Amino acid sequence: MTRQLTIAVPRLQRPRGAAAGATLLLVGLMLLAAVDAASADFRLCNNTSSRVGVAVGYKDGDGWTTEGWWNLPARGCETLLKGQLVARYYYIYAIDYDRGGEWSGHAFMCMRDKEFTIRGISDCLARGFDRGGFFEVDTQEQQSWTVQLTETGESAPQRAPAPGGRQGALAPPAPGAGNVAR
Repeated sequence: MTRQLTIAVPRLQRPRGAAAGATLLLVGLMLLAAVDAASADFRLCNNTSSRVGVAVGYKDGDGWTTEGWWNLPARGCETLLKGQLVARYYYIYAIDYDRGGEWSGHAFMCMRDKEFTIRGISDCLARGFDRGGFFEVDTQEQQSWTVQLTETGESAPQRAPAPGGRQGALAPPAPGAGNVAR
């Protein structure tokens, strides 16, 4: 997928000399900033035929945070975290609303049934939260990343990553092999 950014600049009186160079430089910097801002996100695509709910965990300068729920339709994508990525590793827990099953892992973090933002990953039950196993996503220190959820036996569609970013397909392993139980 290639993103195209179009900015309409009204035609004004043409600046001359040094003013023209400064104007062109300013417009160029604005375009670069807009493209960088547009492409720096953590996204998730649901490449299944079911609706899924998604929670994400990450560590930033203030410690661990888990957030949920994003509800994605079949074959839909969503930006989970906007802006440049703050960590190399992110953690995902997803549940299939229509057919049951989940994408999970061995990184245990706090979560709950309703919409949540939870600081910290310890003492989940004592603090009144549920505890769930999230799977790890290594973004390889890219500015943006897209995770592809697929069904067993499917492969993620080949899409070009966002400019400056990468994507990682998460196809479930064979039953009993680890991070996905469907």
